[in-house]
This record gives sequence, C-alpha cells and structure tokens, in this order.
Amino acid sequence: MRILPCGDRAVLVEVDDGPSRRRLDAALRRQPPQGVVEQVPGARTVLVRVGAAGDVPGLVAAVRAVAGGALQGSEPAQGDPQARLEETVRISVRYDGPDLEEVAHLLAVPPEEVVRRHTSQSWTVEFSGFAPGFGYLLGDEGGLDVPRRASPRTRIPPGSVALGGPFTGVYPRPSPGGWQLIGSTDARLWDPDRDPPALFAPGARVRFADVRQE
Repeated sequence: MRILPCGDRAVLVEVDDGPSRRRLDAALRRQPPQGVVEQVPGARTVLVRVGAAGDVPGLVAAVRAVAGGALQGSEPAQGDPQARLEETVRISVRYDGPDLEEVAHLLAVPPEEVVRRHTSQSWTVEFSGFAPGFGYLLGDEGGLDVPRRASPRTRIPPGSVALGGPFTGVYPRPSPGGWQLIGSTDARLWDPDRDPPALFAPGARVRFADVRQE
C-alpha cells in the first residue's frame, strides 16, 4: 500500500488489486477520517479528500490506521454502509451490437459464446468515470478481454453495452467511445431525479440477461 499526498486537501491510497481496494473503500466509509467530504474509488486506488486545507500528515496517519486492518480482512461483509449494493442489478440486453462478430473473431469463439460468457457470470462495478453513470465492471470468470477499437466512434448511442480490455460497461448517454459494442439495453443508467442517480454505483453486482431468453 502507498499513500500519496494530493495537494493540501487529499491523499491517494494505492493498493495491489481490486479486492484490496474494495475492502479499503468499505472500511474508510465505515470509519471516515475527520473532515472527509469525498471518497472516490478507482481500479486500485481510493482518493480521500477533506473539505479544508489542513493537516495532510494527520490525514495520512488516519487513513493508514484504518487501512492497516482493512487490508488484512476479507471482502466487505453485509451490513456495511453500502449494504444496498449487495442487491444484484439485472440488465436486459439485446445482443445485436455492431462489434459482436469482431469480438467473437478476436476471441476465436462463435458470437453465441460471447453472449454466454457475458450473461453467465456476475459483474462488479469497480469504479465510475468517463461520463455520469458510466461504470467499469469486472466479471468473476473473465474470458472477454478484448482490445478497444483501433478507431473510436464519434457517437455511440445511449444504452450501448460494450467491452474494453477486461471491463464491460453501458454508455449512459450519446458520446464518443472506443469500446467494442456487443449489444444494447433500455435501462436508464443515469437519472438525476433518482436517489442515487447512478444505477451502477461502485461495488454493485450486475447480471446481464439476453432478452431472447427472458
């Protein structure tokens, strides 16, 4: 673990892998250091920010005290402040994406096997970014790691289900993007009138379902 000061109001904690980051993120939400106003998880990092400039060495010490125990434990248990994330979000998908055939070719499997791999495993929202409501999801079985497109598209329709590297994601609104599009969904990923607005919050579990089999 490394703790790096970020200016005079924040520290960035770096850990080895996703499970460690999840444990750390959950522990810091249970025991937030004094004055914390924002906590932002990444793939293997957690940014902790306080509201006013102050004692960064003290913040480092407080974070280290919490992290020491968290990184020795197991996955976050039920009863954490994010307990609602224990519920699995189900997303119905039409596997009709323009890159489905290309993904199948890259993986040397039929398109039906791409769909099976995508729907047969549980996915976890590791972190959010790129656009409001966009989550980076990792599967518990893998098998769908493909490169991004050599030439990104200038406009991807909202609801597009995509693969990029080891991640899958759903574009919440029209935007440029370079991920491989394998399907589409009518699920609303970002709704400012919903609490919380993002359907995919970090830590949430997600299952994708083929609409042809529902």
